[in-house]
Amino acid sequence: MALAEHGAHVVMAARNAEEIGSAAQQVRDAGYSAESISLDVGDHEAMVSAVRQYGPFDILFNNAGTNAPMPYVDVTPDNFDMITDLNLKSAFFMAQEVAKGMIDAGQGGSIIHTSSQMGHVGGIDRSVYCGSKFGIEGVTRASAIELAAHKIRVNTICPTFIRTPMTASTFENPERVAWLEEKIKLGRVGEIEDIMGAVVFLASDASALITGTSLLIDGGWTAD
Repeated sequence: MALAEHGAHVVMAARNAEEIGSAAQQVRDAGYSAESISLDVGDHEAMVSAVRQYGPFDILFNNAGTNAPMPYVDVTPDNFDMITDLNLKSAFFMAQEVAKGMIDAGQGGSIIHTSSQMGHVGGIDRSVYCGSKFGIEGVTRASAIELAAHKIRVNTICPTFIRTPMTASTFENPERVAWLEEKIKLGRVGEIEDIMGAVVFLASDASALITGTSLLIDGGWTAD
């Protein structure tokens, strides 16, 4: 919605056709421009086909992600693959395909990965998640170096805990809530609205000289 409000035609992609279609309709009902795609970004062939059909893009907000918090000693190969395949592998190849379209169009652009504060620090029960987010931080820096010649900027946003369905289990655990309250210096968890300004900023010419870096939206979590 925030990108659409600032003039973007937004192509929204997610696995659930009904949910993403409803979200796109909300954008249109507000008077802005949007369309939706039912897409599993982990299906490489389907992802490539969609990017080529709807692109080239000026902006990619690479936001698909998942987690399954558990103690380090309980992590299984299947659990590891589930998290890293979406958070790192799918994000890598989605950005790669969008970048190819930007290069072919000769237009430059902005790629924004959703990383996490956990791409900069460790966290309880989040060994695999941290690994995937540290990985996307590395990919961001390396790809930013290579893509700069094509006027393509690559950055990450790194939120603290945001109230979403993915984090619901954390907020149901009193011990984890106490941990959050201690770590977030501004004294509250994040809301979706806290992400909007950062994404618009990194998508726009206001950040024209920013690439290969991270914008931490963490309430001061990583300050100490």
